[in-house]
Amino acid sequence: MSEENSGARRTAVVTGGGSGIGRAIVHRLAEDGLATAVLDLDADAAERVAAEVREKGHEASPFGGVDVSDRAQVDAAVQRIRDAYGPVSVLVNNAGLTGFKKFLHITDEIWDRIIAVNLSGPFYCAQAVVPDMAAAGWGRIVNISSSSAQSGQQFMTHYVASKAGLIGFTKALALELGHEGITVNTIPPGFIDTPMLRKSETKGLLGGSVDHHADLTPVGRPGRPEDIAAACAFLVSDEAGYITGQVIGVNGGRNT
Repeated sequence: MSEENSGARRTAVVTGGGSGIGRAIVHRLAEDGLATAVLDLDADAAERVAAEVREKGHEASPFGGVDVSDRAQVDAAVQRIRDAYGPVSVLVNNAGLTGFKKFLHITDEIWDRIIAVNLSGPFYCAQAVVPDMAAAGWGRIVNISSSSAQSGQQFMTHYVASKAGLIGFTKALALELGHEGITVNTIPPGFIDTPMLRKSETKGLLGGSVDHHADLTPVGRPGRPEDIAAACAFLVSDEAGYITGQVIGVNGGRNT
């Protein structure tokens, strides 16, 4: 699909769309007129978010029970999305796992699972949809990484490594796919107020409260999932066609 044909409906896939940042991205892209597929391991969460979107009069469908670290599940889900909506134009790789462990306590199993979801998952999802984008001559991929990949974070070596890998993945893929009309960018969110963050706060894993970290942020507040969704919405638009291979930090000034 060329930019001249941008009025045609486009299909977006959002992984991890059942909560937090993913949920906000699903709502925003659907509001912007994209037919949006909500992929999530939690089938109930995917159904709930898709229902929220439909109640607002927009188009979304749930594709729950999909583990992005399993290529067969990804391929099957993408085919179901094609059957429902047609070729995929936009992919937002948002699904991810976090984790807090002292370095010497990170087992092979913990390491492998984090890498499988946070890095192999985006790889599988991109390979599944890039043929659609290449055939259309237009596509957008946005990878949700983490500001911790820029600054580092103690007790999160496995997580930080996976998200840093996603930044490198973005840069390399952007160079390879640019001539196909496909852009690839990454958003490393800063301190975003999500259920996952609040759970970490309750466990005492943040090194202070959410309010404490908000005070350390130049703009004086934690981020909202909608902040990430707004940046994502721009990056998948026609207007962002000359932006690719970029790391677009949305962090209130905590990382510059």
